[in-house]
Amino acid sequence: MATGTEHTAEREARRESLQAKLDSAKARRERNRLGQFATPPSLAWSMLREAADQLGSRRSLRFLDPAIGTGAFYSALLDVVGRGRVESAVGYEIDPHYGLPAKRLWAGTGIDLRLEDFTKASPTSVRDQCDLLICNPPYVRHHHLAGREGEKRRLNALVRHASGMELGGLAGLYCYFMGLAHRWLADGGLAGWLIPSEFMDVVYGEAVKRYLIDLVTLQRVHRFDAKDSQFSDALVSSAIVWYRKRKPPASHRVAFTYGGSLQRPATERMVAAADLRSDGKWTRYPTRSKAIERGTPRLSNFFAVKRGQVTGDNGFFILSEAEAAERGLPPALLRPLLPSPRHLPADEISADQDGHPRLERRLFLLDCRLPEETVRDRHPAVWRYFQEGKARGVSERYLCRGRNPWYIQERRPPTPFVCTYIGRRSKRTGKPFRFILNHSQATVANVYLLLYPRDATARALRDRPALVRRVWQALRDIPAEALLAEGRVYGGGLHKIEPRELANVPAPALAAMLPQTADRSSRLPAGMSASGQADLLG
Repeated sequence: MATGTEHTAEREARRESLQAKLDSAKARRERNRLGQFATPPSLAWSMLREAADQLGSRRSLRFLDPAIGTGAFYSALLDVVGRGRVESAVGYEIDPHYGLPAKRLWAGTGIDLRLEDFTKASPTSVRDQCDLLICNPPYVRHHHLAGREGEKRRLNALVRHASGMELGGLAGLYCYFMGLAHRWLADGGLAGWLIPSEFMDVVYGEAVKRYLIDLVTLQRVHRFDAKDSQFSDALVSSAIVWYRKRKPPASHRVAFTYGGSLQRPATERMVAAADLRSDGKWTRYPTRSKAIERGTPRLSNFFAVKRGQVTGDNGFFILSEAEAAERGLPPALLRPLLPSPRHLPADEISADQDGHPRLERRLFLLDCRLPEETVRDRHPAVWRYFQEGKARGVSERYLCRGRNPWYIQERRPPTPFVCTYIGRRSKRTGKPFRFILNHSQATVANVYLLLYPRDATARALRDRPALVRRVWQALRDIPAEALLAEGRVYGGGLHKIEPRELANVPAPALAAMLPQTADRSSRLPAGMSASGQADLLG
């Protein structure tokens, strides 16, 4: 006669086969849009092993999975805890593609698998609340919710009522799940969430972090090494968050672990909740050795950091030298543009007599600020090209349709100091980002960030031209960990740094050679223009 363990193993094998079959029957793009990324079986088991350790020897428990899919966590629950200790089990699944087969698979095991939208369900009594909530919520990004403003308002109101969270417009669906789950968790109950680690760094994650610090007792945050993606079909860096539904004690400390596995992390550290409350970047932990002293100079003291040119349609507005010549576009309406980092062989860009970068790949931005009637009368070749753009739907693209005229471009004058925006760690330098010294009149697209010297810094650079190279070298000497601590990381080890994050990088070495600016607003420095860049370089 088969044992319970053998039954569990057999059913889990059937579940994994079913998961693969259902995933392959659904377009990957559709699963991505709906945030359907199946939990790896080994990770589900690891999470339930951790939950069992935290719950101790309690005799029975009530289990809830708000996004159960085919039931990876429930399967692990039966294997680790045993069916005899499960007083009740409830799972929600909105998609019948997964829910109906899962309901058939787990029939007779005691789970109440509900083919419903968890965000529209409510506990009706204390008996509906659970002692253990484990979930890999749908990773639906905010832009897939953007067209459903009524739905966002509904979710925001429910989350505010359930947990007090005030989520911003950029929050993903997983944040709403966490907020709504608060009312389903019994007092003292344990919750474990497998979610993207980006909430630890981004602005929209502030509400989630405040909830975790102030309204519940955050016990542990485990972040996986970004190179060790937990999902084969999603470029996402994952974290597991554990907390109890009870107010945190005074002087509470949280376990932060990183790398390795949940049971055997590579690094761990206890962090005071008070430190977390005042720190906007939780991904610093547990690897950061010490806090940056208050008052340490940042790049924002010396530069205004701006994203590169966002054209609205790079394929239309950015042309090669040959394409521009073939179409007869006038040089007066073409601005030189640095190519993407992979086509930039060196970190120092020299210029020819016209101010164009000395590069084999020469690109130009079509930058016309004239009214359409003037373009039609003075520049017929440009007019014809714009008509072609209209026919291709360029004028109706999101950014273009909000501009007047639709083809007008942002003002992004060149600057000597440019930084790449996204990349993987270099084997030679250990850094994912490159600082470029730009001697040319070329501006950059949005794969770069522009560092515009603030007024005091700009004056110092004009008065002492040799400082330009010294400043560039100081930027290149910024330690890799200082850049990584401010940026963010995605699955596969892909790092990204936003303008405000780069501006917040500590830069004590620059303080010895440049005057600091008290006003650190993000506006462009007064007087900074395309010609001003040439002044800085002499």
